[in-house]
Amino acid sequence: MKIGLFLVLFPERELDELLPYLASKGVTAAELYVGALSDGSRHCDAELLLSDGGALKNYKKTFERHGIAISALNASGNPVHPVKEIAQMHDGALRRAFRLAERLEVDRVLAFSGCPGGCPSDRTPNWVGCPWPDEYLDILRYQWDEVLVPYWKDAVSFAKTRGIGKIGIEMHPGFCVYNPETLLKLRSLVGEEIGANLDPSHLMWQGIEAHLAAKMLSGAIHHVHIKDVRINDEVVGRTGVIDSKHYSDINNRAWVFATAGYGHSALDWKKFINALYAAGYDYVLSIEHEDSYMSRNEGFEKGVEFLKQVAVGEAPEKMWWA
Repeated sequence: MKIGLFLVLFPERELDELLPYLASKGVTAAELYVGALSDGSRHCDAELLLSDGGALKNYKKTFERHGIAISALNASGNPVHPVKEIAQMHDGALRRAFRLAERLEVDRVLAFSGCPGGCPSDRTPNWVGCPWPDEYLDILRYQWDEVLVPYWKDAVSFAKTRGIGKIGIEMHPGFCVYNPETLLKLRSLVGEEIGANLDPSHLMWQGIEAHLAAKMLSGAIHHVHIKDVRINDEVVGRTGVIDSKHYSDINNRAWVFATAGYGHSALDWKKFINALYAAGYDYVLSIEHEDSYMSRNEGFEKGVEFLKQVAVGEAPEKMWWA
């Protein structure tokens, strides 16, 4: 597997300065953000690259010069937001990502499933986490049957016209797809182009074992984020894992994001990496640094060194006795 980085970690650094730094640390793949949640144009100006063939050619050469591949374009947002203008902004970014991925010869685009309102007149997303009162089940039926599945069927159809056959959905509470079960549900209703951008951190705090999630998603993993979670057992013991306190409130939250190896053990991560191989995934491990206890540089560099220890660089070979 290759070690990669989600470049949003260093928004202030130009590519010609950033890429050689990454290469010097052992990174061989870069994930680029082209969505509407923030401006990623310093690292990937999608409009420029789509309109200027010369700029596109030079952009590709920049990555080639430093021996770094583009693992995926990330357009995560909420393209099914109940406010039409917001939905259109995120949908536009996603479709632009499909078009740009084709031009860059990148075969996968990453996204969130999104979350609609609870009914056609809502103005805010409505995430359902339990089946009662009964109105919640009515909300789920509306969201999936009338919004989510029709939207993603259309998006997949558009992606296929651009030669993109892998759409990695990041399972994230707050959106309709938030665990392996809901990811596989969307995949079964829309098509095999839908797969996971598997970020184990969002599963770990829900109580899901990362290696079991990888096993459940066998054949349906399109990309992997590397991020850990520190569980505050004392807080969880009192109030549980559902926690709406701000991420900066690190002493009082039930959990916070962490650099790989600083929340779960090396053994846990080795089990996860092995499960990825067994599930048919041998691509990029893309570090997404969101550790509140470490600087960006330290978190990134320690994350890379940790992955070098727990990840397998080459796919396992068939044993002589097999």
